[in-house]
Amino acid sequence: MIGSVIIDDELQSRNALRNILTDYCADVDILGEAEDADKGIKMIRQTKPKLVFLDINMPDRNGFQLLESMGGIDFHVVFVTAYDQYAIKAIKFSALDYILKPIDPQQIIDSVNKLKNLQPQNKQVAERISNLLGNKGKIDKIALPTITGVRFVKINSIIRCEADNNYTCFFLEPKESILVTRTLKHYEDILKNDGFVRVHQSHLINIDYVEEYLKGDGGYVKMSDGSGVGISRRKKEMFLNIMLSR
Repeated sequence: MIGSVIIDDELQSRNALRNILTDYCADVDILGEAEDADKGIKMIRQTKPKLVFLDINMPDRNGFQLLESMGGIDFHVVFVTAYDQYAIKAIKFSALDYILKPIDPQQIIDSVNKLKNLQPQNKQVAERISNLLGNKGKIDKIALPTITGVRFVKINSIIRCEADNNYTCFFLEPKESILVTRTLKHYEDILKNDGFVRVHQSHLINIDYVEEYLKGDGGYVKMSDGSGVGISRRKKEMFLNIMLSR
């Protein structure tokens, strides 16, 4: 069984989450509920859950501040939030899980199923939480799940990303590459507002590292690491408009 705790200041949300877990997630044992950060911290320390459903926006102290107060993190976290663009971005950049209010049962089911397939890796959980808390003021690091663990890299060190079936290869400055267990589309969605442009079905580039554009069918760019990246014909105008407007 997966011992869990629900921490949310809204009674309606706690009830909805509890009912979904009871009806659809037989492997989850609800150890308790709390309506604020102080009671949540106490409950976590008393019950030692494997999973915490944590509301971000609570009075007095929010979910992030609760985690800062915990000291050591040895449980998985699923954040529960009304739409908060910045908080969701920070969560995604740390490769953590979240669900949106109003709560969709399928999101809960998917989150629990992902957890069931994970072995306890407390160090990795703690590192992802640490990255999240470090990104609160300014998001500058991203967690990259690899076959062997998780790498944390500065966003401004990423030169480009290249699709490799359902994986993505990150090319970093100085010359280094990392194979990551997520699709290129996943990282296009995350990085699109941080200076990254999808110029081809297989390529996402950091425009800060573009050194030269060469004409052709769609053309291609020379990157700072010496690599050449082709630009698809339908992406050419968009790419040139971005570069010329800088």
